[in-house]
Amino acid sequence: MEAARVQAAHRRLLDSLDRPEETQRELLARILEHNAGTAFGHEHGLAGVRSVDELRRAVPIRTHEALMPWIERAMDGEHRVLTADDPVVYFSSSGSTGREKHIPVTRTYMRETFLPFYHAAFAPLLGTLPGSATAPDGVLNLWQDPTAPAARTRRGQPHIGSSQVDYRRFGEDSAVGPGNDASWSRIPEALASADPWERAYFKLRLAAAQDIRVVIGINPAMVAALPYQLRTSWPRLVEDIRAGTLGGRPHTSPDPERADEIARYAATFGTVLPQHLWPRLTAVLVWNSALASLYLPRVRETYGPGVQLFAAPVASCEGPAAVPVDRHLGGAPLYLPGCVYEFVPADGPLSADSETLLPTELEEGADYHLVLSHIGGLYRCAVNDVVRVVGRVGRTPRVAYAGRNVVRSAAGERLSEAVVVRALGAACQDTGAEIRNATCRLAPGRPGRYQVAVAFAGPPVADLAGALDARLARHCPGYGAGRRSGRIAPVEVITVHEDAFLREWERAVRGGQRPPRVKDRVFQPSDDAWARITSTRPQAA
Repeated sequence: MEAARVQAAHRRLLDSLDRPEETQRELLARILEHNAGTAFGHEHGLAGVRSVDELRRAVPIRTHEALMPWIERAMDGEHRVLTADDPVVYFSSSGSTGREKHIPVTRTYMRETFLPFYHAAFAPLLGTLPGSATAPDGVLNLWQDPTAPAARTRRGQPHIGSSQVDYRRFGEDSAVGPGNDASWSRIPEALASADPWERAYFKLRLAAAQDIRVVIGINPAMVAALPYQLRTSWPRLVEDIRAGTLGGRPHTSPDPERADEIARYAATFGTVLPQHLWPRLTAVLVWNSALASLYLPRVRETYGPGVQLFAAPVASCEGPAAVPVDRHLGGAPLYLPGCVYEFVPADGPLSADSETLLPTELEEGADYHLVLSHIGGLYRCAVNDVVRVVGRVGRTPRVAYAGRNVVRSAAGERLSEAVVVRALGAACQDTGAEIRNATCRLAPGRPGRYQVAVAFAGPPVADLAGALDARLARHCPGYGAGRRSGRIAPVEVITVHEDAFLREWERAVRGGQRPPRVKDRVFQPSDDAWARITSTRPQAA
């Protein structure tokens, strides 16, 4: 990764923060200039649009699913459907419904939006630890894996996660993700088609013999899982390192000294932690909002007492949302040069004709549905994420990911993921509880009852249920009304095994999910997963 590109992208973002209106007007004009002559542009009269107000009148808010008729035309080979230049790849995401998304990615979008966003995200890390992400042999990139097997569209175009992008497809030979051009990092071609669980082990095995200084984690579930992977796989690591093998195949020179060192750590501490393997590790780049904000402090301890957490950018497969410009761990300013942003208050539903707010109209402390438009062919696209305004940088809102746009209701209360996380965090502060992870469901039957499965970091806290019930009532008026009327029963906290969520992560990866796609679930959508997580629970609180 070129430090000059990181610095240039960072300066471009900083220059926008005191002039959000001007930046967004210029970006909208650029989007319309580039794409007004497309089929979508003709159908919606984009050539006559000059402002966000006119865009609102011309184009309804749509989800990705509602945009699929146009996306499918492009996928079938029709030119100039959503964008002036044809998509090169399609980004995928399982989404909250489990259906795969197909987000078109063009060369223009990659050059003008995605890569500047991507580069700007590393500025705080490089500013604090110069050279950290530009010295590839010392970076372990858990998130990005451009050599992973890729799915294809029906016409053979790559259908991949953003973590699988090979930038050379876009003529960007210099835009290699940190760590991906390390001399030791490539999985041999003979092993490249291995399943995701084996590939995760191979990546760990290759890094275990190195002097890692920085871990690029992005997804906090992967960062939390790495100590678990070490705990369960260190004997295999020792065997491979001792023999100079990778997955049993000859790979490097035998290193019995390093193998003995790792074995001694295991004998002394009962496990091997990241800080044992990499005593000079200094930084982890990771999302640190929503549920992760509750468990990352304990996870960080396993990486080393001096390890610093750096906030990863806020984004979805549809587009970028916010990029850190400083060491603030709670949120980042909107990425104004990349997307035209609109917002809908999250205390109500989102519809095609919802009235929207612009960035300068947002209120600190409020949650919003995110709607974005960008040069890659998404126009007023409703992202299935909710963001919370946690401050400002210049005149631009600083936002944090608050949760998915998913609600549950037992008595008309519309309980959101964002509220559950805030209430759980406050209840942990009230009681002194520390957790490894948690998930929630609305249990069947009447009266309605919310159940929260919690893996505690330390002894279970018996009064967490009462504190959480009170906090839910405070943060969600409808929940409080339901409790007072008796239509909602007191919340139940179910204490589960400390490894319950890590075992579920392992099961998903062994089942074929790439690790970057396996994410925390505030509202557990799967009855089977709920049953597995709670099956070994020690007790109920």
